[in-house]
Amino acid sequence: MVDVAPLAPLAYASDRLPRVVAPPYDVIDPGLRETLSARDPHNVVHIDLPSGEGAQKYAEARRLLNEWQARGVLRREKQPGFWRYEQTFDPPGGGARRTRRGFFALVRLEPYSSRVILPHERTLTGPKVDRLELGRATRAAISPGFMLYSDPDRALDAELDGGELFAEFATDDGVEHRLWRVSRATSVVRVAAALADASLLIADGHHRYETALALSGEIDAEVRAAGHRVPERAEHHYFPALLANGDDPGLLVFPTHRLVHSLPLADFSTVVLRAEELFAVTPASGPVDDLLAALARAPDDSLSVVAPDGRGALLVARRDVDLEAHPVLGKRPAVLRQTAVALLHDGLLEHVLGISPEAQAAKTNIRYVQDARAGVSSLESGESQLLFLMKPTPVHVVRAVAEAGEVMPQKSTFFHPKVPTGLFFHTLDPSRSVS
Repeated sequence: MVDVAPLAPLAYASDRLPRVVAPPYDVIDPGLRETLSARDPHNVVHIDLPSGEGAQKYAEARRLLNEWQARGVLRREKQPGFWRYEQTFDPPGGGARRTRRGFFALVRLEPYSSRVILPHERTLTGPKVDRLELGRATRAAISPGFMLYSDPDRALDAELDGGELFAEFATDDGVEHRLWRVSRATSVVRVAAALADASLLIADGHHRYETALALSGEIDAEVRAAGHRVPERAEHHYFPALLANGDDPGLLVFPTHRLVHSLPLADFSTVVLRAEELFAVTPASGPVDDLLAALARAPDDSLSVVAPDGRGALLVARRDVDLEAHPVLGKRPAVLRQTAVALLHDGLLEHVLGISPEAQAAKTNIRYVQDARAGVSSLESGESQLLFLMKPTPVHVVRAVAEAGEVMPQKSTFFHPKVPTGLFFHTLDPSRSVS
């Protein structure tokens, strides 16, 4: 059972938001952090990616969060509610501007084994250690997750629309943001009830969710060790997330392309020849836009490969192949081995090119790019040996894999734009309960 609750978070005044929000921590490089920190002394990056080394930086984050609350930079929203959210953006690769809609809420933390919250990718230890230390120091969730529910008839829209406009602003990436407070008691109750029997698919923020789950258990243990009872709806049992309708046509998934590099041998002709074991192969050279257009017309389980000299091929999965008998793909469940990313990672990268799952996870021989033109430039410069152009993985495929208890290969999905950090701060005070 999904327990979705309204937010009463710490928040900046709405007129500050253009200066103080930031992208998620995991896409901020040192140069961007410097730019953001110089933009405003209260930019969220000072807390989400604090300065200093070791334990010192987490102590600095705690100090700043306490100071900003004391000085009124961050204030507690008095009226709990859901927060309707829109992002209007230019799609990567061009096209008409699109609008993605969702709403911010608190989601009760549940272990994956409960099958209430569904992951679709594996996580790495390093980022979770960092986020756990930050959470321990600040006792707050700084950056929200992004989850998808299923509502084919878009029945929840009527309950979420028509709230009080809280903020409207644009960020450097050209994305327009609009945020409304939805505090009508009837709407809050109806939305929570409508999602109670659903499951939520994590679209982005797996590391943040798993960190929050671990921290929740730690806080429970601390409270009990002090001889106190843990309130059932204590706020540290909940995780802030943007919830979006996975059936909304405004929700787009974009492809992430693969560059292969640093292999002793990565011969295009050999790869294409071996690919015929799994794919119908059609030569397809020419400008990258033409290759992408041909790929867009192909079935979902298709991809393209490009060589440094401009040769290319369209690979369309064959229907007459017994994938269960394949030495690598045969080890995967049927729902996964029929996806383009699994056919590539297991059938070509591992089985043909010899890139082990461990090397794939460590990105020893693979680099991921969203911009296909950048991938071609990497080939032409000699930095990479092969470029695999991908189609976006449909949301229904990701959900089917997750519902089967499986996970996708790395970078199987690219949800754009990212959900910014700094819109809300969810505190983890065991003495406070959610509505």
